[in-house]
Parts: sequence; structure tokens; C-alpha cells
Amino acid sequence: MLKKTGQPARSDYWLASTTLSMDHTLIAMKLLPLLSILTALSASAPTLLAQSPYSSNSDFRDYALRLRENALKRMGPQVFTPGSAESRYSRYPWKRNIMTTVFWVGELPTQNNPVPNTKSAWDTKWTANFGGYDNPDPDKRRNYIPVAFKPKLNPFYIALPYNDTTLGRTKPEAPKVIPWFRREFERQGKSVCKGRWIAIRHGSRVAYAQWEDVGPFRTDHWQYVFGKERPKPNINQGAGLDVSPAVRDYLRMNGGKAYCDWKFVEAREVPPGPWRLYGTNNPFVIAKDKARSKSQTADKE
Repeated sequence: MLKKTGQPARSDYWLASTTLSMDHTLIAMKLLPLLSILTALSASAPTLLAQSPYSSNSDFRDYALRLRENALKRMGPQVFTPGSAESRYSRYPWKRNIMTTVFWVGELPTQNNPVPNTKSAWDTKWTANFGGYDNPDPDKRRNYIPVAFKPKLNPFYIALPYNDTTLGRTKPEAPKVIPWFRREFERQGKSVCKGRWIAIRHGSRVAYAQWEDVGPFRTDHWQYVFGKERPKPNINQGAGLDVSPAVRDYLRMNGGKAYCDWKFVEAREVPPGPWRLYGTNNPFVIAKDKARSKSQTADKE
């Protein structure tokens, strides 16, 4: 709670008695519009000013700004953690109880997976660019990556049943259904979905991964991916999400399939974890490499 000092006027007392008992995120949300409210109060005037120790509207406004600043400082820095208030207020809703299956770079066709994963919907040389076969055998993996090599791309990857491009062109519905389309679009035929981050929840664990392929089974189900529909029936129990072996291992998905929740997240919402460590397609790795290169250049100078 904000504490009173001196003998504040009635309007100051109202400010001082504001309760800050909610979690930090909600406090911040309430404080943001506070300045406009205070400006309105200061304009209501002779009555308040007659009772206030401040001789003008500008003095009162300065005092109000200092109160707000001090309150924000006392709250301290805000740190995002999965399940925190910030995640609850994310603009993207959770899609719940989605049958989730495992796929991997270099996977060959099977009865339940007729499409090989030697290439992806957006990368014709996926296996080579990844650095090799992303062996799903737990005995051939350590720390979420294959023991045989260090992946060149993020080993935390997923597939969803929608492709925003076809035959080198952007699909006509894409600008209307993809929430971030206007912000990310660069040119016709370049996907704005590839590399997008999602959160996947299984039990009490949450993993983060990048969208790097299309499936399972469908490439056109935007009503599910971006809307409120459920996945269409298919031979994998209506699976609506494919995840990599790294995601499987982090979420402790026993048996290779499980019901999970998932949602889109912005890169700024992705917390530290093994999903930040590898890959030339990983924005966190890219940022780290740029910072290192800049530091080395500065040292030489």
C-alpha cells in the first residue's frame, strides 16, 4: 500500500490509500492509466487546490507523477515465468487437450506417417541444414540433442496443420487469419509462420519450440490453428500437433504421444531454457552471436 507523508489533501489521500494487493502484473495494468485520471482530478480544481499544499495544477501534476514513479520502483523488476500472471494475460489463448505426436528431422515414411521428414514444408534441405538425423532413440540423446552431433537448427521444433504459402505464393486467406501477418510480412511466398514460437504444456511442465514444418496430415486447417475449431479426425487419434524429440523429452511424454495444451507466444515471452541454446534459426542464438561479434570488434579497435 502507498504510505502517506505529511498532510496530504483529499485527492492525495485517495491516491495514498490505493491498495496494491494484487499480483505485480495487475498492479502495473492499473497504474498505467493513472496519469490520465490524475490529470482529470487536477483539472477539477479550485476545490481541490484550495485544500492542497500545491499552488498550481502543474505542481500537483508533478507530485502525482512522483507518487506513480515511487510506486513502480517499489514493485521491482518483473520477471516472466511460465504460469505467471503475464502468461495468463497473453493475447493468444491455450488450445487444450490436443493429441500430440512425435516426429523428427530425417524420419522416413511409415503407415501412420506417410510423408517423409527429410525435408520440411519450408526447407527442401531440412536434414542437411539441421546437421543430420535427429535420432529419437532416448539412448542416442543427451541434454535434448543427439549425441552424434550438435544441431545447426533449434532442436525444439513443432509442426501445425497449416501452411501460409503454396506454389511460391502467399495464400489469399493468410492476411485475414494470421494475427501477426501485417507485422511480419516481407514478400509474396515467404512464410510468416516458419520460426514462430509456441508454448506446449503437458502436466505441470511447459516447453517452448519453433514452428518449422506443417502437419500432422493437413496443410490447410487455419480454422483450428488460428481459430476455435478442433483438429480434424485422422488415423493418429485426431492429432493436431507434432513435436520434436527434444520437446517430447522435456515434457516427459511417455509412449510418444499424449494430450497437451499449446498456444502461440511472442519471442519476448520465451523464458530461459534449453530451447534458447541451439540453431542458426533461433533468435536468441542470433542475438548472442551478434553481441559476441560486436564485442570482439570493439576489442580489436
